[in-house]
Amino acid sequence: MKIKIFKIKNRRGYAALCTGHLTEGRTSHEARDRMEKALKRKKRKR
Repeated sequence: MKIKIFKIKNRRGYAALCTGHLTEGRTSHEARDRMEKALKRKKRKR
């Protein structure tokens, strides 16, 4: 899976997008960490 990280226009911070999930964070590293945590939650839920 590839996580796409980008700067949010007109807002402070970054967003991470992967397989239909979107997370936000103050830094690009924080957004990536939150996305990895969200993907782990989805795997456990199945």
